Amino acid sequence: MELKERIMEGATTCFKDKGIRFTMDDLAETLGMSKKTIYTVFAGKDELMVALVDYVFASIKAGEEKVLWDKNLDTVEKLRRLMGVFPDAYKDINFQGVYELRERYPEIYELVEQRLETGWESTIALLEQGMLEGSVRKISIPIFKMMFEASLEQFFQRDILQRNGISYQQGLTEVVDILIDGIIKVKD
Repeated sequence: MELKERIMEGATTCFKDKGIRFTMDDLAETLGMSKKTIYTVFAGKDELMVALVDYVFASIKAGEEKVLWDKNLDTVEKLRRLMGVFPDAYKDINFQGVYELRERYPEIYELVEQRLETGWESTIALLEQGMLEGSVRKISIPIFKMMFEASLEQFFQRDILQRNGISYQQGLTEVVDILIDGIIKVKD
């Protein structure tokens, strides 16, 4: 495993344990390496956090690709799974850290928001396919997209999940189920 990927995995572990409050000392200890070695790859924590956002979203995209190529899934199930892709490596992350990101690292939080708002091509194609084949009722795709994005943004901007003892994965699954079950065409 290359050094950058090892650092990303260590940063993910630190984020799971301490949220955005983890330090470069914490990361060095987790990895069993010197901070000097980490600084050969990342100039500082800000640069590391940007790379971590990219790393997380790349993992999500890899999961989406698996769903898209799964020939055993119908269109609706592909939609459900595609929208609910969440890599196992992140299932234990305390997303309160993302909530705090908005306050402490607004430019990185903005990057998270941008990543949530892009990359919809596959989902839109599946929605259109579902409408054509009759498994999805006719809906406004921009409204559907806005509802999903707004739900995720609320997870990050408020502590609603934490206050209610709901994991991010549970919340995501619930949102996806509500949206997908609301668009499937009921058989007459």
